[in-house]
Amino acid sequence: MSKPAKPRRSRLPREERMASIMAAAQDEFRARGFADAAMSQIAARAGVVEGSIYRYFTNKHDLLTKVIEAWYEEMLADYARTLAGIEGTRARLRYMIWKHLTTIHENPEMCRLMFDHIRSNPDYDQTAVHRLNRLYTRRTLDIVAEGAAAGELREDLDMRLVRDLIYGCVEHSTWSYLRGEGNFDPDETADAIIELVLNGLGNPAGGEAGLALRIDRAADRLEAMGRG
Repeated sequence: MSKPAKPRRSRLPREERMASIMAAAQDEFRARGFADAAMSQIAARAGVVEGSIYRYFTNKHDLLTKVIEAWYEEMLADYARTLAGIEGTRARLRYMIWKHLTTIHENPEMCRLMFDHIRSNPDYDQTAVHRLNRLYTRRTLDIVAEGAAAGELREDLDMRLVRDLIYGCVEHSTWSYLRGEGNFDPDETADAIIELVLNGLGNPAGGEAGLALRIDRAADRLEAMGRG
């Protein structure tokens, strides 16, 4: 009498297996950082043997890069869904700044991984993460351009400087927090940045002296938050 056939173990499709490994890797990177994250622990979290990870990822840095790519893609999709229901230049721009600040506040480990191990890489400009980051900031600049076209903002805007103004303010306001020093409030910081940005980009009202005073006050408020 023949023995009953052993049930065959079903194998996950390639995309599902990669997603499982990347989810496990994100948990490991968040918990231990890049240097101390172990491929063996990532494999254990994902329920696979360590060697199978290298069928999909060249090394630990490649795995981190793919994790960051997926993180950016998720954020971009979330922005697209939410912005579809927000009207007005100020409200849309404020949401983008607030969401960026909230992401930093809720995911400091991921942000540190991005800054320390992806953006600092000499080949960063050639990576998919760099392309995704440009799409990320492009969403904000598109809102500014729409505001200028509607007459709400100045028409003579250098978009590169606008980008640096917005995201430079964000980085300056959150750098101490990412170093583990102090805290910041995403809502208060977003309000301070949007006030500074729109006072600088908006069509002047009340004369140049009044505009300069409002900009100075907004900058002082943001500087005080950065020291908090």
